[in-house]
Amino acid sequence: MQDVRPASPASVSEFAQKWYVVQRAVIDGGDLRSIHDHALARADSGSTSLGDHQVPDAPVVYADPSLDMLLESVRPKVEVATGRKLWPTYSYLRAYKRGNLLAAHLDRPSCEISMTVNLGMDADEPWPIWIAGPMGIAAVPLDPGDGLIYRGCDCYHWREPFAGNRLLQVFLHYVDQDGPNAEWKFDKRPSLGAAARVTE
Repeated sequence: MQDVRPASPASVSEFAQKWYVVQRAVIDGGDLRSIHDHALARADSGSTSLGDHQVPDAPVVYADPSLDMLLESVRPKVEVATGRKLWPTYSYLRAYKRGNLLAAHLDRPSCEISMTVNLGMDADEPWPIWIAGPMGIAAVPLDPGDGLIYRGCDCYHWREPFAGNRLLQVFLHYVDQDGPNAEWKFDKRPSLGAAARVTE
């Protein structure tokens, strides 16, 4: 996999102030196509879980081995953007469908620092994720390959009903190596790629 685009030094200051920062083209080119095709195959394979308590009818995949590899490969750039040393916890794929929405919520401890990435969509325009931080509320549209890094345990985030046909979104979760949630390294699994219960 190609290295991701370097973050601007200003991102650390922006993240400190707003508790979130956008990273454009985190995944691009052939890498994005390959990851999208893998995610689409998983979503359509019948081997996924059907929904969770947040979006009951959207296919989801916890800790897919290929997406856990993405979780680890992107980690250095998330560290640059946030100014923190991080442990990866888990990846989580969700295939949103028309009419799906995401209620406002905070995440569990293993999602202390998260990045949500648009892997591809069948929609006329990007579907914003809404986020509330110390500087107010913002709607953040993400094109395919774009990611939003945010403090998932501290920033309420949500989505209004989806007007498109499908959106493949991967969540990449981390914890601060020096923070109170460091025990959640690998989401308390023995390693990345190991299966565990769905807990989103």
